[in-house]
Amino acid sequence: MKRIDYLSVRAWTPGWLMLMAGLAVIVALAGAAVLYMEHQGHHVTGMTNQVVWGMPHVFAIFLIVAASGALNVASIGSVFGREPYQPLGRLSALLAMALLAGGLGVLVLDLGRPDRLIVAMTHFNFKSIFAWNVILYSGFFAVVGVYLWTMLDWKMKRAYKPAAITAFVWRLVLTTGTGSIFGFLLARDAYNSAVMAPLFIAMSFAFGLALFILFLLGSATALERSLSLDLLRRMGKLLALFAAANLYFVALQHGTALYMADRGPVEAFILMNGGIYTILFWGGQVLLGGIVPMALLFRQQATRCHIRFASLMVVAGGMAQVYVILIGGQAFPLGLFPGMEVSSSFMDGQVAAYAPTLAEILLGLGGCALALVITIVGISAFRILPAELGATEARE
Repeated sequence: MKRIDYLSVRAWTPGWLMLMAGLAVIVALAGAAVLYMEHQGHHVTGMTNQVVWGMPHVFAIFLIVAASGALNVASIGSVFGREPYQPLGRLSALLAMALLAGGLGVLVLDLGRPDRLIVAMTHFNFKSIFAWNVILYSGFFAVVGVYLWTMLDWKMKRAYKPAAITAFVWRLVLTTGTGSIFGFLLARDAYNSAVMAPLFIAMSFAFGLALFILFLLGSATALERSLSLDLLRRMGKLLALFAAANLYFVALQHGTALYMADRGPVEAFILMNGGIYTILFWGGQVLLGGIVPMALLFRQQATRCHIRFASLMVVAGGMAQVYVILIGGQAFPLGLFPGMEVSSSFMDGQVAAYAPTLAEILLGLGGCALALVITIVGISAFRILPAELGATEARE
């Protein structure tokens, strides 16, 4: 393999300062939203006693799941020995840690009492999947941090392969743990399924690669560095396969649920008469997040515009998918007494209403901005980006 030269991004240039200032404003607005919700109480949000995980959790889960998938590019190059992907390993590892930091930042600040995080970190209930995820998230930073170190420091090359394999296994376990949070919730008919774990792994592959492609295209354009269209097409076809795998596990999830008689009502709610959730499922998750990207990326001569647009559609469809899983699953009433109708003055037996507020959306966007800030600081402080990635073809 030929020598690869890496360069850091020049900081403190006018363009760099403008970008960082814009991201800092978004982070500051997110902080203001947190203070507003903290002082006023959660009654100023769209969340209720029925829908306790709102829009901030949608952003947080999307970023956490995407973090695992963003590491996929590094794993393909190191674990599976695919040389075209190896120059992108450093960026892949950095972006993975940044996305996880952004997602966890939103998650912690949406707890209502962020100071109680210390309790979760010092008192473990090993029968709880939430406790296991605290270990998995913390370990991800350590494992991927060492993995990135082995790529940055030639003295650590001996540990490169073991670190790569460890990071690959850890990210699969992490995403399995995130999916199992929902799979183990027996009280919610929309969640309780063993398919949730592999579904979340497929989601992570698609979401993470889509975000990686978007950042790679954006950085190559901003820095005027060459980026091989052949490599982009490789990643585009891989993204199409991941989108197809995601749709397959979605079909498996709902097909399995439809086979069980007691799941009929919740499946009818999501697939047919759930209002906004049905629209987001078919229009956002299936069409925009699956069918459209596959149609664009499986073309023989996909252009940069096709790949960029398809990646954006996967991200949009991914947000819709997490929204349907998270909010739609909570909106459907709990089956307190199977086979019987339940009604009360406390919304039992009724579909819960939820509409995200501006404060919730700002908090979620703040997590995305934080992930970008960490990534940009990383590529400015260290030699992360390759100087070039193949010859630049004529622009489409």
